[in-house]
Amino acid sequence: MPRKKPKKGQPEVHDELKGFDIKINEFGEIITNFDVDKVNEFLNENVDDKKLRDRDGQEEPFREEEEEEE
Repeated sequence: MPRKKPKKGQPEVHDELKGFDIKINEFGEIITNFDVDKVNEFLNENVDDKKLRDRDGQEEPFREEEEEEE
């Protein structure tokens, strides 16, 4: 099976993310030129999260149930 040839040039991106660049270094660390908070804000506004579709808009508070051993 022949290998795929790498595409040349820059990929098309949304206008708000112009200039966004992401790389993974030799240690597996993600290196970006954008602030992570800005990327997360963009994703929250533009991407539908299917896990959150059925919620009534109310988040249940996190409860940690501890079992007491006697």
